[in-house]
Amino acid sequence: MVEARCMKCKEEREMKDAKEVVMKNKMKAMKGTCPKCGTKMFRIIGKA
Repeated sequence: MVEARCMKCKEEREMKDAKEVVMKNKMKAMKGTCPKCGTKMFRIIGKA
């Protein structure tokens, strides 16, 4: 699992339903949700 910071909980958590996406600028990122509060989470990984 991928860890990202939840902006609502203000803590590092493992993403639920994490999916890898490629942004417009060709950078890879992970999108998911916080398992505790359900807020969307996003983490930039690096170059594609």
